Amino acid sequence: MKRVLRIDDWFHPDGFPISIERREPQEDFGPHTHEFAELVIVLGGSGLHLSGNDSWKLGVGDVFVIAGPREHEYRDLDELRLVNILYQPKQLNMRLLDLPSVAGYHALFTLEPARRTRQSTRLRLGGRELARVTEMIDRLDEELRAREPGFGFMATASFMHIIGLLARSYGSSPSPDHRATLRIGEALSHLERHIHEDVNLDELANIAHMSRRSFLRVFQSATGTSPLAWRINQRVQRACHLLRNSDKRITEIAFDVGFNDSNYFTRQFRQITGQSPREYRMRR
Repeated sequence: MKRVLRIDDWFHPDGFPISIERREPQEDFGPHTHEFAELVIVLGGSGLHLSGNDSWKLGVGDVFVIAGPREHEYRDLDELRLVNILYQPKQLNMRLLDLPSVAGYHALFTLEPARRTRQSTRLRLGGRELARVTEMIDRLDEELRAREPGFGFMATASFMHIIGLLARSYGSSPSPDHRATLRIGEALSHLERHIHEDVNLDELANIAHMSRRSFLRVFQSATGTSPLAWRINQRVQRACHLLRNSDKRITEIAFDVGFNDSNYFTRQFRQITGQSPREYRMRR
């Protein structure tokens, strides 16, 4: 039976959606999946990371994200030391502001976790970058351990700082494989910035430096969906945030996130979330 790591077992009883697990060294841990997402930073040693039928050699400075029901495990461990930042994306009350306009953010946190084929495009930090990230992790860890008044704000700020630095680091990588991933990330950034507009496939293909046909194939492979479906999903996720955190009328929210027809909005919302906007608001 597949081993599933449950939220209740890995997060503090107060419900705060960020947790840190240090593995120094990482011990044998069989195949498993999560009910949460996991940002992994390798601090030392080496090992093999397996996910599905693919495997990657891990070394100092490697950074990757495991999200969704992807089974993975570690093997061939040689003093592998790493930090796992566990987080619940849907429960984090984080305003990303202009971060989705950074192609490296989408490359690391959207595209890499969704890959279903082996790609040697994982982020590897240099010594100076790894030292900076390690310092930020220590600061986040201190807040989570002390849990003094206001720790939620401070811990979220530290986590956002880590994400921002990693997104920039991915974007500055000279690797040709990274550049190819970033091109799709740049297309996603464009969709984010123009979320209220119709999808222009030719424009997106030009941004990614691909033909229209190649772009659609690569986008589908990288994200598991089409540009149109991805945009609709992003609009619905924004609507979820507004339903949880504002008193706006549902029709007003539909227009705010880019839908011109409230009935169409309700249909798409139900298809993605399994409930109507009204039901979603009442249950939250």
